[in-house]
Amino acid sequence: MPVVPIDEQDLQRRASAAVAAAVPGGVLGPLTRLQGGTSSITYWAELSVGSAPASKVVAKVAPAGLAPTKNRDVLRQARLQQALRDTGVPCPAVVAEHEGTPPEIPPFYVMSFEDGDCVEPNSLPEDESLPPGEVRARELDAARVLGLLHALDPVAVGLGDEPTVTPEQELTRWTSSLAACDEDFRPGYEEVRDRLEAAIPARSESSLIHGDFRLGNTLSKGTGVVSVIDWEIWARSDPRVDLAWFLMMCNPDPELGRRTSAGMPSDKELLDVYQESRGATVEHMHWFDALVRYKQAAISALINRNARRRGAPPPFTGTPALLRSASKLLSG
Repeated sequence: MPVVPIDEQDLQRRASAAVAAAVPGGVLGPLTRLQGGTSSITYWAELSVGSAPASKVVAKVAPAGLAPTKNRDVLRQARLQQALRDTGVPCPAVVAEHEGTPPEIPPFYVMSFEDGDCVEPNSLPEDESLPPGEVRARELDAARVLGLLHALDPVAVGLGDEPTVTPEQELTRWTSSLAACDEDFRPGYEEVRDRLEAAIPARSESSLIHGDFRLGNTLSKGTGVVSVIDWEIWARSDPRVDLAWFLMMCNPDPELGRRTSAGMPSDKELLDVYQESRGATVEHMHWFDALVRYKQAAISALINRNARRRGAPPPFTGTPALLRSASKLLSG
């Protein structure tokens, strides 16, 4: 939640002016706040241009009272989405933006509204499910889209100044996170850390990565992905980090006790589609498969630590299993 309330009258005024400047004849209707969102706040509105039918747009606003950095940097997200225009990677088109004067007056950008459902098949309640054929087709299409994203040259799309995050830096980040957590939330992490450090594969060419690529961060219709959303943590990094995370979300290890939806393609099927789409083969995936489990263990441990500090029960019990899974993958 924002530290201070957003001045919605000022936001409406600024958004209307930004849209009018960017879209000749464009008139923005009243902003209506959408539910959800922690790193940013979202609104929707109708955009009218002359006598054409009105279209829906979405405004994404940084929290007021906080510096718009890291996952709160909405203009950085807009920059990525603008760079992806006409690349074949589907994402909402940026309509307008405003830098504000943060932290008091937050920046925002306005983008097209993309129609589709946002569903993570493996996270649906037991009594809900997508048809198996739909699960299969959507996940395979997501693998295709991920391959297109990773095939892009960051320099060619205007993002060559983005610093590269190396696998070593990824490992260091999640090691520091685990070290900051209570011992009972990170049993045996040092052994996994040491084995990861001892086997870091050779670097590949860096790509643009989403950072949390999975079907639940896309909008789909029928059997296909129509838009990739939630670009808060995009980066320039080794594409195998993104790919391994996607595969883990599709086919979690049985020992993690997570549900896998009927119709889910195998990792091999997903990897085949990805490699064909990207036009390249990938190697040393077992190390990255282990890294993303180590990463998820660190994220879960941090959430548990913060819950304990608030006096709430820790919500995750799967951290030890994630670390065991990472160790098993490193053993080949």
